Amino acid sequence: MSRVKDEVRKLLDEIPEEATWDDVMYEFYVRKKVELGLADLDAGRMVSQEEVEKRYVKP
Repeated sequence: MSRVKDEVRKLLDEIPEEATWDDVMYEFYVRKKVELGLADLDAGRMVSQEEVEKRYVKP
């Protein structure tokens, strides 16, 4: 079985029984964004907080 299917089953087991479709979709969305962020981190595509502040915070 694929890793994604295993993770989906695990996630569904962890959400409350009274969860709505919106709750489920939100959990999937957050999980996807976290995984994409971790992949960016592993690939070195991250910028430090200090660099962000230098670029975007006005003096």
